[in-house]
Amino acid sequence: MQVTRYSDARRYDAPEHYDMRCLRLQGKEATQTDTIWVGLSHLLPGGYTSLKDAAVEKIYIVVAGEVTVETSTDTVTLGFLDSCRLAPGEARALVNRTNAPASILLAMPT
Repeated sequence: MQVTRYSDARRYDAPEHYDMRCLRLQGKEATQTDTIWVGLSHLLPGGYTSLKDAAVEKIYIVVAGEVTVETSTDTVTLGFLDSCRLAPGEARALVNRTNAPASILLAMPT
């Protein structure tokens, strides 16, 4: 078993993420995983990402506040424990349009 305590989770800098702090919880440099890694991003009010795609699918789960997920064809606001899946190649942007911080889990293939 490999445990990552939240207090020990290491920050990573993701390109084109603004007013956000990202922590690696599992996978990559945090733990050994075979197929996925998991991150936690904290978005300040007004925090956002650029509209970008990835070659692999992504799963997002909101664990605090509200996060708006925008694609080239849709926009949805997710609240506590709402989730979404983005297909490989599907561009997305994340935005915190509220006055309160928000947090979102990300799971994606390694």
